[in-house]
Amino acid sequence: MASELEVRTLRKISWRIVPFIMLLYFIAYIDRVNIGFASLTMNKDLGFSSAVFGFGAGIFFVGYFLFEVPSNIILEKVGARLWIARVMITWGIISCIFAFIKGETSFYILRFLLGVAEAGFFPGIILYLSYWFPARRRALVTSFFMAAAPISVVLGSPLSSALLEMDGIGGLHGWQWMFILEAIPAVILGVVVLFYMTDRPEKAKWLADDEREWLVNEMNAEHATKGAKAHHSILAGLTDLRVLALALVYFGTSAGLYTLGIWAPQIIRQFGLSTMAVGLLNAVPPAIAIVAMVIWSRHSDKTGERTWHVVIPCLAAAAGLALAGLAGSVVAVVLALSLVNIGISSAKPPLWAMPTMFLSGSAAATGIAAINSIGNLGGFAGPWVIGWVKETTGSFTGGLYVVAGLLCVSAIVTLVLAGSQRAASNATQSAKT
Repeated sequence: MASELEVRTLRKISWRIVPFIMLLYFIAYIDRVNIGFASLTMNKDLGFSSAVFGFGAGIFFVGYFLFEVPSNIILEKVGARLWIARVMITWGIISCIFAFIKGETSFYILRFLLGVAEAGFFPGIILYLSYWFPARRRALVTSFFMAAAPISVVLGSPLSSALLEMDGIGGLHGWQWMFILEAIPAVILGVVVLFYMTDRPEKAKWLADDEREWLVNEMNAEHATKGAKAHHSILAGLTDLRVLALALVYFGTSAGLYTLGIWAPQIIRQFGLSTMAVGLLNAVPPAIAIVAMVIWSRHSDKTGERTWHVVIPCLAAAAGLALAGLAGSVVAVVLALSLVNIGISSAKPPLWAMPTMFLSGSAAATGIAAINSIGNLGGFAGPWVIGWVKETTGSFTGGLYVVAGLLCVSAIVTLVLAGSQRAASNATQSAKT
């Protein structure tokens, strides 16, 4: 049973850290996917086809991929406070510049640069949480952090729809106002990070002496128990086959997540709804997913089981995408998208609890970044294939089936990885006896 000191300390750091990083991710995710709502009017204004929009939306992840690992290595060296502040300020500025897109070329360049600017934020926060929370609590804490993504859709969908109604004010289109106004909070919060965030438990003056001492000792003990099994070097984090397997798993979940973020408004819009109605309906699936994510992650932490807590949601999300492709009414498509949201949101926290079970130090920084950067290429593949199929066939159905297939691959790789881990553990035990 947890001691009074442990309960008190974890409660204090949870209230200090979790709401703040949720706010940061909330803003990050809005700036990353608000292009989906902009497309409702921007594509017509700028003459973008579905293929052009899908490629431009996805190219964000190419920049993200190229700069993710270097960014996380820098964060591990200079500290989260300085680096997260830099990330937020630069991505806020670039998001604002989106208001002045003139055509395909500027659209592609700015989406690529936004990926470069934001690279390192998500894996940096995952790494940051591993400094503050014991592994047995990490999936639940990660779930609260990641809940900011569906929350941003719940709140951001009607907000973005409302901003699109500002069309013509000040001589600007509604989508231009949306980019400008939704970018400002990132810059402001980037400055706040410099004064609020604490790099490591050792520097936490807001903890009492006994709380700080317990936390430092607890995290040091956890680090020590990994012993020779844990990889610490940068190269180890990049070459560990388990890292590459988890990156492949994450590829499928990212393809699903950004298919939702980028294309869900247009998938719902095809039933002839108004922009505001699309915004309100688009908020329903992630609202349901928030509750499911927290319950599922709590169960994963309580049981200590990770594999099936990733596999089952991936298969559920795949089924939801297939059903969305068959849906013949707006009610059916919202129900299908709700299943997709539940599955993808629930799979990610248990997945992110896995890397720091076998990586630490610089290897953890690079390993987490590698998983996120390689995996997030799914964020390019999903939106791009949806746009290409839509342009080719006039329907979203085929593209949704492809993304569903990628999620099935994620489930299979997770099972294979778990099997290989058990075999390696059994071999180690046999060698000792």
